[in-house]
Amino acid sequence: MSEQTKSPEQEQDVELNEELDQMQADVEAAVEAADAHEAQGTEEVSPEAEIAMLYAELEAAKQTINDQKDGVVRAAADVENIRRRAAQDVEKAHKFALEKFANELLPVIDNLERAIEFSDKENETLKPLLEGIDMTVKSFNDAVAKFGVEIVNPQGEQFNPEFHQAMSIQPSNDVSPNTVLAVMQKGYTLNGRLLRPAMVMVSKAAE
Repeated sequence: MSEQTKSPEQEQDVELNEELDQMQADVEAAVEAADAHEAQGTEEVSPEAEIAMLYAELEAAKQTINDQKDGVVRAAADVENIRRRAAQDVEKAHKFALEKFANELLPVIDNLERAIEFSDKENETLKPLLEGIDMTVKSFNDAVAKFGVEIVNPQGEQFNPEFHQAMSIQPSNDVSPNTVLAVMQKGYTLNGRLLRPAMVMVSKAAE
């Protein structure tokens, strides 16, 4: 007996039933998956595991706090170093702002002192003039001293290469070696820093 040919309406019904069966199977699979997930989520965590998790979170929080604390301490130290350096720079600027001006003024003082040194001190006519020059030199020295400029006049002292410049060496039995015998030109310092070395003659042991 040959198979009866299905009508188009019957073929549509078969396809529709197959689709319904597939949808029902998908729904059942989804329900089973949801049940399995719910059962897995409701599993109880042991107290030991929960304590271990909390301890790990606490240690992580402590480490974060320590890192932040170290960062704050370093930042504060950097700020303090910057503030200290700035204060030192300002102090140096105040101390040595007159350095250039003082260096320009020193030759004027030198010339006035030379005028007194090489003048005829026995000449009565020149005495008032020399007294005026001497007072001017003292006024200059007093004025610059107020701003930290000090004279280096090491006559009779031991030679100090930090503040003296040896222009010549002279044998002598009267003083110990390396003694300043004569000051050819005075030196000057500004707040302890050398402006100009004193040019001196230094002794050595006589042969």
